[in-house]
Amino acid sequence: MQGPTREQLLDRIWIDSGRCGGKPCIRGHRLWVSLILDLLASGSSAQEILAMYPGIELADIQACIAYGSEMSRERFVEIPMEARP
Repeated sequence: MQGPTREQLLDRIWIDSGRCGGKPCIRGHRLWVSLILDLLASGSSAQEILAMYPGIELADIQACIAYGSEMSRERFVEIPMEARP
């Protein structure tokens, strides 16, 4: 069984200048990518994070890792800004 592609994972991340100070977040949530990466770095498992934030999915955690990986390469990752009505 194959998991989501890099592009599918990165589609789960959004940046909205009107929410969370414009920081990258899990799409549809106010959870910063950096928060999830910090939790993983401090030893929390994916299952523990899912229990703490029941609205997210494993693919959201994978998306945060993929985003962090792209940023560590110093590559530009285009995340479209959300249009505000």
